[in-house]
Amino acid sequence: MNGNRMTPLEFFARELRQARESAGLSQAQLATAIVGYSPSFVAMVETARRVPKPDFAERCDRTLETGGILTRLAQDLVCKAMPPEWLGKWLQIESAAISLLSYEALVVPGLLQTEAYARAIIATSGRTFDVDDQVEARLARQRILNTDNRPMLVVVLDEGVLRRPVGGAQTMYDQLLDLVDRAQRPDVVIQIVPLEAGAYSGLAGPFVIATFDGREVVYVDNALSGEVVEHAPDVATMKRLWEALRAEALPMKQSLELMKKVAETWKSQI
Repeated sequence: MNGNRMTPLEFFARELRQARESAGLSQAQLATAIVGYSPSFVAMVETARRVPKPDFAERCDRTLETGGILTRLAQDLVCKAMPPEWLGKWLQIESAAISLLSYEALVVPGLLQTEAYARAIIATSGRTFDVDDQVEARLARQRILNTDNRPMLVVVLDEGVLRRPVGGAQTMYDQLLDLVDRAQRPDVVIQIVPLEAGAYSGLAGPFVIATFDGREVVYVDNALSGEVVEHAPDVATMKRLWEALRAEALPMKQSLELMKKVAETWKSQI
């Protein structure tokens, strides 16, 4: 959130909470009245940790006699305005993490994207939401890398990420220079899996492993939605996959040299 500006989800949460309190109902009483939703679900919606389903909003409107405002908010502000990266609880986990292990085969991870690169990715995503709002939101996520308690960020990228033209030569040149600059920091590691590696396990898709509150969870992203994986055996499987990817990647020094080399190829095209 930028300044006092609320996300659509936070705005809905505030309106629901105010309507419930005006009706003199507790979260448990509201859950009982609308039927089909637990008090914990109501609580998570009111703290912007869950996206309200249209059915949930409609039931709350009827119970709280709000004239359909919650249904309209859910449809117009939440469902249409929010891309998958803002759903669920991943942002809370990401902001609380002490380490993030990220793998990407197609694009630069959101936490490391420049504004121009992010805009090019978001504008061509095929999703129907305001590009400016989502660019701002993506850049806002990056603030966690500049706090006093910032996480250790380790990123493994496929070399194809460096060579795929996103937004044009200038955008790619600036993006790779930014990666090189970030890789100089002691709390950021960027390693590249070279094209010579051929087929390898990482081509199955991107993921992030976060360590927070003494445990590990995994975020798996796809074109439709994102999923937070907490089941211990599944997390262990992803940790093994992560170690296999690190084994395929070039050492830090060689990765840095490769990023600089590819950056020069983009510079020559400007």
